[in-house]
Amino acid sequence: MRFDGWIAGLGTASGARVVLGHWASSPFGPFSDLMFEDAGGHRLLLAPSRETADFVAGTYVFDEVRVVPVRVRVDGGRSWTASAARLDLRFRTGRRGPAGLALRAVPGVIAVRPGWITLWDRPARLLLGARTHGSARAGRHQWYGARDLHPVTWAAVSYEGAGLGALAPVEPPVRFGSGSTPRCPCVVRVTTSVSVRQGRSRTGAVP
Repeated sequence: MRFDGWIAGLGTASGARVVLGHWASSPFGPFSDLMFEDAGGHRLLLAPSRETADFVAGTYVFDEVRVVPVRVRVDGGRSWTASAARLDLRFRTGRRGPAGLALRAVPGVIAVRPGWITLWDRPARLLLGARTHGSARAGRHQWYGARDLHPVTWAAVSYEGAGLGALAPVEPPVRFGSGSTPRCPCVVRVTTSVSVRQGRSRTGAVP
């Protein structure tokens, strides 16, 4: 199963971390989802349909799953706004740096191959603090074929009407599963491939 789009990951001064998945193409059609971990470690998934919630919660680990509208708007490719239930996120990105330039230089047909992705897992962990592949729940395995990267230069996050502080690194790392985001706040253009055991493509959401 292949998901093509963007993943944004950022931290806040309060210790909360947010991961936004914005998928232009997926087995479920275009959709966006938000993963939120507060300073106390509570992990929340906000997804737009029961089908997407079941799949994401069957791949990652959450303490709470909610099916709610998830709205994302991108203005000029640099200004992002996302909202779902009581979580609101705004951020801006800057020009790509050396990591983004290096990713852009890899032909797309190569960048999404599991062998190439596996080769870069250790360097990605050492340089960025992120994994490029790993095992997930229900016998699944994921490969993150990164195609581009832009740093997040400013962000405002609020939950339940309260601001969560200034932009900060994604520390400690999020605990949703084997997948992760770079420790530096950024938006990654990515093609994610998920292998699914036959007959186990759907899994109930974590209560």
